[in-house]
Amino acid sequence: MAVPLKERNRAEHKRYKEDVEREGKPFFPYAIWHDTLMSLLVVAMIIGLACVWYYTADGTEAGILGPWYTDEADPGTIEFVPRPDWFFYFLFYLLRIFKWPESVFLGTVGIPTILLVLLIALPFYDRRPERRLGRRPVALVAAILVVISMGVLTWKGATAKEALGAEIIAAGTIGEWAETQGFTGNDTAVEGATLFAQSGCMNCHVYTGEGNANLGAPELTDVGASDRGIDFFKSYVANPAQYGNNVMISYAYLGDENLTKLATFLDASKGGK
Repeated sequence: MAVPLKERNRAEHKRYKEDVEREGKPFFPYAIWHDTLMSLLVVAMIIGLACVWYYTADGTEAGILGPWYTDEADPGTIEFVPRPDWFFYFLFYLLRIFKWPESVFLGTVGIPTILLVLLIALPFYDRRPERRLGRRPVALVAAILVVISMGVLTWKGATAKEALGAEIIAAGTIGEWAETQGFTGNDTAVEGATLFAQSGCMNCHVYTGEGNANLGAPELTDVGASDRGIDFFKSYVANPAQYGNNVMISYAYLGDENLTKLATFLDASKGGK
């Protein structure tokens, strides 16, 4: 006949009390000595890392652990993408996985909340007295998978590249666009492609696989296949609201010449080869 859970818990508690009386050590000086030693070790490591950071860096020039400070913020730039602190990189990259507008809530609130609730409720649904890892394979495997997942997501978030105009231009991507889309000899379209990268359009749109689709804006790789013409794209970019788009900002500030270049680029984007 199986022993009831309450009786097993009582027997386990009694055995624990007997072990403490037989082999236990008082908190002072044993435990407090261990705590003091570990605390001093942690403080020494922090001081050591601070010294390495301070003496290997010089102003904005990064050392082993980064620079003292970064360049002064420019509120007028469109080339800066805000990034979280390193301990939130796993959540930062999780948003890249759940990048569709319908699933953003799942990545930002759903999964983190479920995991947090499971962690808080752990003492209530895990009532087993056994604490040895070898006898708790499910808990051990779950903990290892969580640590590995967060580690991989943190690393991917730290090394993720953003679709910045400066990076795209420096990498020669504009030339690749021109070759793929077939407007290599069209200087106006090439200049429009450069303007497209510099103006922050890829913060919302995807073009030939690069950019950001998190906000639900349409992909523009083959937008020119609609054959609406340069005048239409020029008018749309200058005033999206008149076409029912109240989300996209107006780019009328670019001026007539730049709007023509941008519209020529969009009209030449017919999906490529």
